[in-house]
Amino acid sequence: MEQLKHECGVVLIRLLKPLAYYQEKYGSWKYGVNKLYLMMEKQHNRGQEGAGMACVNLDAPAGEEYMHRRRAEGKEAIADIFRQIDDSFAGQLYLGHLRYSTTGKSGLNYVHPFLRRNNWRAKNLCLCGNFNMTNIEEVFQLLTRQGQSPRLNGDSFITLELMGHRLDREVERLFQEAKDKGMEGSDITEYIEDNLQIANVLRTSMSHFDGGYVMCGLTGSGEMFAMRDPWGIRPAFYYQDEEIIVLASERPVIQTTFDLAAEDISELQPGQALVVHKNGHSLLEQILPRQNYAACSFERIYFSRGSDRDIYQERKRLGEQLMPAIMKAIDGDVDNTVFSYIPNTAEVAFYGMTDGVRKLHHDVRIEKVVWKDIKLRTFITEGNARNDLAAHVYDVSYGSVRDGQDNLVIIDDSIVRGTTLKESILKILDRLHPRKIVIVSSSPQIRYPDYYGIDMSRLEELCAFRAAVALIRQRNMQALIDDTYRLCKTEPDSENHVRAIYAPFSVEEINLKIVEMLRPQGMLSPVELVFQSIEGLHEACPNHPGDWYFTGKFPTPGGTRMVNQAFVSYVETVLK
Repeated sequence: MEQLKHECGVVLIRLLKPLAYYQEKYGSWKYGVNKLYLMMEKQHNRGQEGAGMACVNLDAPAGEEYMHRRRAEGKEAIADIFRQIDDSFAGQLYLGHLRYSTTGKSGLNYVHPFLRRNNWRAKNLCLCGNFNMTNIEEVFQLLTRQGQSPRLNGDSFITLELMGHRLDREVERLFQEAKDKGMEGSDITEYIEDNLQIANVLRTSMSHFDGGYVMCGLTGSGEMFAMRDPWGIRPAFYYQDEEIIVLASERPVIQTTFDLAAEDISELQPGQALVVHKNGHSLLEQILPRQNYAACSFERIYFSRGSDRDIYQERKRLGEQLMPAIMKAIDGDVDNTVFSYIPNTAEVAFYGMTDGVRKLHHDVRIEKVVWKDIKLRTFITEGNARNDLAAHVYDVSYGSVRDGQDNLVIIDDSIVRGTTLKESILKILDRLHPRKIVIVSSSPQIRYPDYYGIDMSRLEELCAFRAAVALIRQRNMQALIDDTYRLCKTEPDSENHVRAIYAPFSVEEINLKIVEMLRPQGMLSPVELVFQSIEGLHEACPNHPGDWYFTGKFPTPGGTRMVNQAFVSYVETVLK
């Protein structure tokens, strides 16, 4: 219902045969380029603000460009990039990236991949990632203490500079080794490129970061790598045969592009890196020790494409497991209830929900009640006119619900801010005059911001948090806010003190307050909210235990510190 953004989608390709092989077998030197394009388009759901790609040509002679990059902004960025591809992009290593910003920073300078240039091929570094770091200021200070002066203070730039610095040191180590062996001139260069250990670079750079990430990179000398964070927060999948090595953020992207079974594809493990050397030899390196596993459950609920075999079944289970609560909300009156969903990401959970009805030996009445229409146009700037347009982003199927007789159950994947519910959905559903509206969320109440890549960073944006604060005020419990503020201010690293804000209230109490807050003025139909339980979430998605946005149990110290800082900021700016 409320589109969330997060960083990002990545693609890596390494061709393992000479380019002439692909020309002869597939009829074009663009085999790698075409596969990169398809894999990026298949992950367009992960980033629509910008895109970029890079290529390394191992056969380029000295004096000719061997490392190419293209970047573009906007929803047509992928097409814009690949329209510019010519023979200069013939190469063996390809990297692609799709960007959704969680920082609010825009412009081509912030579009991945980032490139660090040098006359030594081995010191050229091209970097992109699906990540958000929680301690970037600390790493910035580390760089400045080393004497560096990064030109921008952002996690992408800081990561590039730190990793680039460690790459320089690795090259210099090998340079000295070669000198000690009596080598000179180009023999030294060849020795460096043949013996470069990217694992050393990753260990001495990524150990400084706290956050969720899949970091991908290429060097000008032909090294390729992808590394996953030690908690397994962000996903990555890879495949290899005798022709190619590929990695992407989502498994079905590789399946579709190369016509593979799910079992053919492997998942990169927490703290692990897939490293491919200049000669094409690949290996898995454990760069950092694996931490408490916290794979993001929101990937399963919302972000990743539902075409993945396991995600499809998990989303169906999320819908089916809600049936007991839904039956209670409609007093078991299935005969006089219409079931529907908010397009488009809740569709699979809807199938699971209706399957749950059928298992109770009921026929189920299904209608496409809600239609998503236009997007807002910014030329309408006046407040009332703009609000009126926002209310009509969705439309309804008139006559799909019997006036005053039918309950209407509508499922969505999540309820975050509640803005779309208040400004559009509830208003438009009320026009159908149902006996009761039941809004169902296939995810639990989102109570905390995310600091590992999802665009929900401020507590006051979350309708569940606003409801809890409203209940505290209503019940004259201001001391709870004061005590929480003091602990967040004085002990930001010890634990998530914001969890205390929710402790006095049941899920049902917060649900009622959310309805009260979001109910549009003049609405006639009764409304009830039904959320997924935490237990139901983990039963449906057993292999993705990361649930910090629901429970407040952040997997890294940086996440805990940032949520406490967010509460301090809320009290000092919103409640001042």
